[in-house]
Amino acid sequence: MVRFAFYGRVSTEDQQDPAASRAWQLARATALTEAHGPVVAEYFDIGQSRAIPWKRRPRAADLLTALADPARDFDAVVIGEPQRAFYGNQYGLTYPLFVHYGVQLWVPEVGGPIDPESEAHDLVMSVFGGMSKAERSRIKLRVRTAMATQARLEGRFLGGRPPYGYRLADAGPHPHPAKAAEGRRAHRLEIDPATGPVVQRIFGDYLGGYGIYALAQRLTDDHIPCPSAADPERNPHRCGIAWSKSAVRAILTNPRYTGHQVWNRQHKHETLIDVDDVGLGHATALRWNPKQEWIYSEHPAHPALISRETFDAVQQRLASRGPASTGRTVLRTRHAYALKGLIFHTQCGRRMQGNWANSRAHYRCRFPAEYALANRLAHPLNVYLREDSVLPPLDAWLATAFAPKHLHASLTALEQAQPCQDPRLTASRRTIKDCDRKLKRYRAALEAGADPALINEWTSEITAQRAAARAQLAAASASPDQPIRRLTKAEIHTLVETLSGLLAVLNRADPADKLEVYRQLGLRLEYDHQTQKVLAESRPAPSMGLLSVSEGGLEPPRPIKGTSTSS
Repeated sequence: MVRFAFYGRVSTEDQQDPAASRAWQLARATALTEAHGPVVAEYFDIGQSRAIPWKRRPRAADLLTALADPARDFDAVVIGEPQRAFYGNQYGLTYPLFVHYGVQLWVPEVGGPIDPESEAHDLVMSVFGGMSKAERSRIKLRVRTAMATQARLEGRFLGGRPPYGYRLADAGPHPHPAKAAEGRRAHRLEIDPATGPVVQRIFGDYLGGYGIYALAQRLTDDHIPCPSAADPERNPHRCGIAWSKSAVRAILTNPRYTGHQVWNRQHKHETLIDVDDVGLGHATALRWNPKQEWIYSEHPAHPALISRETFDAVQQRLASRGPASTGRTVLRTRHAYALKGLIFHTQCGRRMQGNWANSRAHYRCRFPAEYALANRLAHPLNVYLREDSVLPPLDAWLATAFAPKHLHASLTALEQAQPCQDPRLTASRRTIKDCDRKLKRYRAALEAGADPALINEWTSEITAQRAAARAQLAAASASPDQPIRRLTKAEIHTLVETLSGLLAVLNRADPADKLEVYRQLGLRLEYDHQTQKVLAESRPAPSMGLLSVSEGGLEPPRPIKGTSTSS
């Protein structure tokens, strides 16, 4: 007797009935297996797109984990419909795991278990994967074409959050008969008496000469709720304390305030999560479409808050700002920064950006007041740090650490600081931690009223990086432990024997060369503007190699910490 585990999937709860879908898929599977044994385990994904790889579907991932368990309670896996289980090349990426762990895969279309040696079975399953991908593409094309037609000809409100200044109103039964029979209603936009005048004020004040930043500041000072504060129930993740420049700009560039319905302003863009592991699939992020691809309704679809002439005048003023609008040619000079990407601001945790001012290299952390307020952070608008106030004490510290009288202590610190685990684990965990910190900052920006589309794009990219790091972490954790070779004190002494003399060339090295040296040293600097101190920490990569600069070579030391005072 064969014990079976059943796997099935249903896309979304609002379009399909999960209970009914599970029932017919399970019935189709048991019709194939009932003469051979019972189904003792079920793995059924709800709300997961077929394009998502198995390792990213919750229940499918559980099934893959169970395959590797010698004590699993099933001997084979049965699938009710292969088109729902496999998409594109997913079968080719997943089935080898079944073969590796000796678990049969039963499919109704082949009348039983798949034979790993059968070319016909491989061909059939590959065809079903292609059919699944083609079906999804056809559905997307039909839906997008229908929505474009409804927006252009009918001006229909196609769902989503109403723009600031409008609210949803009932528009009668849903035009789709099946949805109307379920009691669903259509909606349209009507002017919100509380926020509609604010939109008109924004357009009027902008044409009156106020800039975007001044508008955001005036609205905040006048205690006018920003978009997230005006609709807190639909924005529970935002605090809605202040207006932001991006929120004002989003209102000024939204053509729906002219009374016309506008669709296709954005599209979902899929990018590979990890180019070195295509099996992880894609991450979806919203991207702005070119304005010529936007779909406008042929006739007004809802009450207008501003005239078309006012909107066009605002767009002309927005386009006329900046050097490009005047025909001027801006010559941008590239400056070299010796500490580019290595300095972080202690108060907010963000990386400080290079800034050239008064013929000197500076590092700046700019934090708009509305973001600081929303994040409950006492942060000046700009924090500056001069490069030439950091480099001399930094280079002196590096040289001193390897001076003859400090060499023994430094060698001991280097020996003890060597990693005891796979460096891939440390790197993956550091990447995940950095991604979590960025996601927290993006959420703070959202709560401050930043453009949701822009923040969503940033969030999707960081989420994809985090998913790739987690996958790499899982792969490194699952691999057998391999001993990490640690350098002895004698070996380290040989490596740094010439270091004390070579570090002296840092004072005369080119900034680009110095940056490469600092990166190989694994330097991380944290600047506290309140105490005006820089904390320097060196954490080189586990592998040591000779690094060439303009006047010699450097051998990176192991992690040592030091503190320098900056003016």
